[in-house]
This record gives sequence, structure tokens and C-alpha cells, in this order.
Amino acid sequence: MVTATTAETGVDHLPHRERELDALETALMRLAAGRPSVLLLSGPRGVGRTALLHAMTVRAAELAVPLRARCHAYEQDFPYGVVRQLFDPFTHRSAQQGTPLVEFSEQLAEAVPVSGESAPGGSGGRHAVLDELFHAARDLSSRRPVLLAIDDLHLADPQSLHWCTYLARRLDGLPVLMIATVDSDAGHQVAAELGALAHTTVLVPEPLCDSCTSDRLADGLGAPVDTELAALCHAVSQGNPLILAELTARLAAGRISPGAPDPETVRQIVAATLADTALTWLRERHATAFDLLTAMAVLGPEVPSAHAAMLAGQGDLIADEARAVLVRTGLVEPEPPGGLCHDLVRSAVLAGTEAGTLVTLHERAGELMVRLGAPATRAAEHLLSSGSTGLDWALPALRAAARDAAESGSWDVAARYLRRGLTEPAPEEAVRQMTVQLGAVELHRDLPAATRCLAATAAATSDPVERARALMPFTGPVLALASMAASEPFAETAAALAALPEPPREPLLAVSAQAALAGHRAGLRRAVRALAHGPADPAAQAFLGTLAVMTAAGGRSHRRAVRLAVRCVRSASAAEAGSGVLGAAMALAWCGRLDEAALWAARAVRSAERWNRPGELALALLARADIAVRRGHLTAAEEDARTARQLTEHRVNAPGLHAAAAALLLRLALRRGDACAPRQELPEPPADSHPLLRGLVLEASGLAAMARGDHNEALRLFLECGHQLAARGIANPACVPWRAHAAQAYQAMGEPGAARTIATEPAPGTAPHPPAGDHVPPIGRTAAVPVRLTPSERRVTELVLQGLSNLEAAERLCLSKRTVDTHLGRIYRKLAIKGRPELAAAVKAL
Repeated sequence: MVTATTAETGVDHLPHRERELDALETALMRLAAGRPSVLLLSGPRGVGRTALLHAMTVRAAELAVPLRARCHAYEQDFPYGVVRQLFDPFTHRSAQQGTPLVEFSEQLAEAVPVSGESAPGGSGGRHAVLDELFHAARDLSSRRPVLLAIDDLHLADPQSLHWCTYLARRLDGLPVLMIATVDSDAGHQVAAELGALAHTTVLVPEPLCDSCTSDRLADGLGAPVDTELAALCHAVSQGNPLILAELTARLAAGRISPGAPDPETVRQIVAATLADTALTWLRERHATAFDLLTAMAVLGPEVPSAHAAMLAGQGDLIADEARAVLVRTGLVEPEPPGGLCHDLVRSAVLAGTEAGTLVTLHERAGELMVRLGAPATRAAEHLLSSGSTGLDWALPALRAAARDAAESGSWDVAARYLRRGLTEPAPEEAVRQMTVQLGAVELHRDLPAATRCLAATAAATSDPVERARALMPFTGPVLALASMAASEPFAETAAALAALPEPPREPLLAVSAQAALAGHRAGLRRAVRALAHGPADPAAQAFLGTLAVMTAAGGRSHRRAVRLAVRCVRSASAAEAGSGVLGAAMALAWCGRLDEAALWAARAVRSAERWNRPGELALALLARADIAVRRGHLTAAEEDARTARQLTEHRVNAPGLHAAAAALLLRLALRRGDACAPRQELPEPPADSHPLLRGLVLEASGLAAMARGDHNEALRLFLECGHQLAARGIANPACVPWRAHAAQAYQAMGEPGAARTIATEPAPGTAPHPPAGDHVPPIGRTAAVPVRLTPSERRVTELVLQGLSNLEAAERLCLSKRTVDTHLGRIYRKLAIKGRPELAAAVKAL
């Protein structure tokens, strides 16, 4: 704790104290004229009483003999302790040898009792001592004016207090100036007794103004001070010179730049200073006020002070007195609602309270909020600051607060409440429900965490109907794109539901649609039949959107895909465009109906923004950006892609969507001809993410490789992209035109035949069309020129020599088996061999 001596001694406060200076000059003129004065400096601790006393003493010492004393509570049991301090220079004869004051020192030594002794018993004995001390002071003033400077007079021992009031009442005609400081919060009667005298002037030092605070900070830090720093120091110190002096010293010790301070470091220093000065004084002198302040800090700024009094266990009378003290010290605002004057006060109080005490207070505060019917979030916030309580009210309060936070779109807050709720002892069913609730919240902030909650939910029950209902909050394209493994529980549940005689329609549609997004067809036929025999509810809309996007991605029937998409959007609500509408928009885009696709993608964006769903918003923005690229609106596409990337960086943890947004931005940069774009590295999507997202990243990486001139790498990336898409049945070139890019790479490598082959490769199940004019020698004869295999033929040869069948080689190269058969036929003719057994030797002879 910082004492007044350390912070105030030697500081001249008078240049900013015009009123106090005028009173001192008046008292000095009276002293010079042989008339007495008493200056009583009254005020709370830290307002500069001691500094003012010191400055006045220094100035008055030129005219009078200064006698100084400082009182302390620990010395109240020593009779006449203050008197001894005042006259100590004259009670030691050795100090006065050879001076005119020898006679006075002898007289005073007889009047002041020896240390450890008290005055003779009875009122007559005490009156005799007082009279002798009065005569000693009068004799001293007859030689030269006397100045009595007493700090903290209210802490003096009773005998010295009696003498001071005795002397003050008998100063008429004596050249004596008494300056004393008194704590106004102490409520001591000495202030009233001295203040009633005609020659007494009571001075209450005013707090420093904001400009004075700024000037003192500049003097202490040696440079002009930033206005925000000065305002913060003034608001926290409330113009208290002691607090300001200590704060200035700590800022200087912390090497804070006056002109450009670090805000966080300043806040830490200010909070620590406040805890070591004003709060320490408050704890020592006004315990009830400190308890009320602690309760206010624990409850927070939005809770009425009456609730803080309840938490502190104080009735109205005690609470009103405590609040009056807090107002006088400047820690609480005087006007309603009477909150803390600054948030740093709360930080300082909480930092200075023991952890165990805080935990207990937060538990009591949470229970108080529940009993008073306050919003559930207030009780939940207190539970976050305490450990597992096991209290009956804790779990319902946390779940209710999480529900309120989720409804307002505060997903991070809702997740915190639910995680805290999972630490409370609860039945298995309640834990399962909270896990589902947490997973639904994580869908909007952390997709890997949502996947973990999904796995825990799926493992918690074996009944297919119950499991399907528990999995419904996890449905949507965002999770399907984030993790292929997350689709497994949906596929298993859909298959189990389809095997039931009468499965519930809504869960069947929901889990079947989610499984279908990842390429699983489990329960799909049963779900289609259920779709035809029910209303156009949200589950039906989501299922229609899934069917539309699946059909469009397969590339077999654009007409059917458009028909499903139109049926989906017709049932869309004007208030909310769900995941089905977004699927319908992409289906329309992949079928070439870009204007309609843009309209419904914009509806999906607005819906996600309205309901504050960052994951869905990022996906909708990427869909709208992709459609804008197809329409040639590159500026709008770039804006949407950047917004989606920012969402996945700051609001929702979705690595796959983040990589897709970066890939789209790279494609746009390459299209603009950005010189730096080809060297840009894309973030790698998770290995478990949807092939469509991985394909988009591979396509963009391949385009960058082509821009660098690395056509072999570009071709490898394009073929890998095709392999990823084919694994999930995505054959429509409008989804990702990897074949066209691969053909360009072949063409750049000088292989026009391979370019024509890859570009004209038909959909699976149709016969390939070999390019015309590609002449090869007849079987059994060698070419007239040296045999050269094309890169495509070399890749097929390498896979065949590894022991792969034609079908396996076709899957590895993202080609049809018919195309691989054609390549092998050409290879055999070029090498003049009849089949696989001769291939290794023939290749070795090349």
C-alpha cells in the first residue's frame, strides 16, 4: 500500500489551490499582526490534505517557529504523544544549550509528562497539565510567532486532542497559527469543536480539474500526454492528488509513452494503482462500503444497486450509508442508476478479491438472479465464473440462457453456456439433449466441433427413430461439405428408417437428404415415396433441393433437375430460404439457368444474414459468387468471395469453405491477369471435406500451375480433380470444367490427340468417340518411324505394369474403361505386341 508520505511529501500543490492560498495569506497577515488563526483542512483521504499542510508549513516557516506532528492510530495509547512530537525540539536540553530557549525548554520539560507516564490522576491533575502546556506555548509565542502543523488530528491520542482544543479556545491575543488536517469520513467531533471557533477557517480541498490532471501527468512523465490517457487517469483518480501521484509514478516506471500509450498496459497499471490506493483505504475504513462495492463489481454494471445490497446482506439503512461513502470517494456515480464510475473500478475490485471468495459470491449471485426472476443470461454468467455446483437451478439456467443466446444469434455465448452445462452432474438424457443443442450451435461457429457432437449424438441411442430425430438439428449442406465422415450416421439411420414398416416422414426426408448430399443413396427410394404423400413442409423442401442438386451434378437429365429445383423454390417461405433453396439455386446454375439461379442464391444470402448463420452465409455467398462468375459479373463475385473468406476466418471455423473461397479468389485473380496470382499458395482443405470443395481447390491450383507454365503439374491437378468428383458421381462439366482445363494442358504439351480425347470423353455408360485421322500401324507391324507413346499412353502403361486392371486404371485416371481399352489397343499396335504378357519387355526395349 502507498502511504501519503511517499506520494505527497515535497509536492507543491499551492499553484493549483487559489482558495487555499488566499486563506493561508490571510492567516499569515493575522499572525504578523499578533492575532491567532486556525486552518482546518478537512476532506477524505487522498485529496491532498497532507501535501497542502506541508506546502503551507514551508511557506509559513519564514514567519513563525514551525512545530510539526503527525498522528497515527497505533499511537493513540501513548498519552500526550502528539504534544511530545510538537515540542520535542524543546524538551531535549542538549539541543537548546547556549540558546535563548533554554529557560523555555526547562519549563516545558516540567509540563510534559515523561514518556510512559500519564498526568496526575483526577480532573484537577489533568487541568494542571493542560494549563502548564498552555503557558509554555504562550511563553514561546511571546518570543516569536508559532506555527502548529498537525497531520491527521482525528487520530491523535485523547490527551493531545484535549490539549489542542483547550489551546485553540484560548488563542485570543496570541500570535499562533494552527493548521490541522482531519479526515471528513472519520466523523470525529474535533472537527466540529474547532470549526465552531470564530478564528477557524475550514478548508475542504477540491479535486483536481481535468486540466490540472493533464498538467501533472505531463510534469511527471516529462512530455505532453495523450488526451485519452489524461481523461482515463482523471476519471479513475477523480482528481485525487494522492492517487494521481502514485499513478503517474507507476506509468513512468512502466515506461509508458505519454503521447502514444499502449491501452492494455495502461489499463493494467491503472487498475493496480486503484486497488493499492482508494480500494485499500476503503477496505480499512469502511468495510460495509467495500462489501457493497464488491457486490456491485460481481453483479456487473447492468444490475441495480439494490440487488448488490441483497448480495452483500445489507439492509436499506446500512446500504444507503455505504453507498454515500462510495459516492464521496468517487467510486460510484451520484446520479441514478448509481453505477461504478469506471469499468476499471470493477476490474480492480475483482482483481483484488480472493479467488475462493469470488467463486462463492458468483454462486450466490447466480442464485439471487434466479430467485429474482432476472434474465437467465445473468445467472449463467455467474455460473461461468464458478466451478461445478451441482445446484438444482444451475443446469436449467444454463440451458435457458443458451437457448436465448442462440435465438439472438450469439452462437459463441450459447456454446459457452452449454459447455459449462455439460460440467454439471445430470441424467444421461439431459446430457444427450445438451449435446444435441451444443452441436446445433456449433454448426454456426465451429464445424469440426459440430462433427464431434454429431458422432456423440449418433452413438448415444440405438433406436433409429430417436436417432433420426436427434440428428435432425445437424442437417444441412454446410456440415455435408465439411466432413464426409459426418454423413455416415445419416446414411445408417436412413437405411434403418427405410426398413421400418411406417417410418416417420419428416426424419426420413431429413436424414436421407443429408446422406444423399455425400453421395449415399440409403433410404432414398423410400424417402421419394414419402415425399409424394405429404405436405410441402421444410423437410420436403430440403429434400427436393437435394434431389435437384444431385440430378444436376450427375449431368444425366437437366430437364428433371430444373423441374425439381422449380418445385423446391415454389414451396419456399418468404421469411426464410432454407438449405433446399440454395441447392435449387446451384442446380439451376449447373443447368444453365443463371438468372433464376442468381435470384434464389440472393434469397439464400438474405435469409442467412437475417438469422445470423455464418456458416450458411459463407456457403450462400460462395454459391452467389460462382453464379456471378458464370454471368460475367466479376466485381460482384470478388466481393462475395472476400466476404465469405472473412467469415470463415473470423466467425466460423470452416476450413473447407475457407479453402473454396480462396480458390475462387485465385481464379478471379488469374482471370484479371494478376502477375502475383500464379505463385499464390492455396490453403489445403481437410482430407475429409467434400470432393466438390477439394475439386474446386484442385482446379484453381491447376490453373495457377498453367499460368506458371508448369503444364505437367497442371495436368496432374486437373486429373486428380476429376478423380475426386467422379468418386461421388459428379459428372456434369458445368460443376467444375476440369476436362476443358486438362485438354488445354494436353494441347500446351503438344498432344492434340490426348486433348481431343479428354475433352470429348462421354459420360459413363456411353461409347467414346476416338478422334479422326489418328493413324496407327496394323497389328504385328512396327511403325516406319521410332515408336513414341503419348503421355496418356505412358500413364496407362505404367498402371497396367503395376498390375491394375483396365477398370482400376480407368478409375485412377478418371476415364471410362472404354477409353483405357482404346489406349491399350493403340499401345499394342505401336509396339507390335498382342497383349499384356509382352508389354513389359516391349516397354523395356524402347
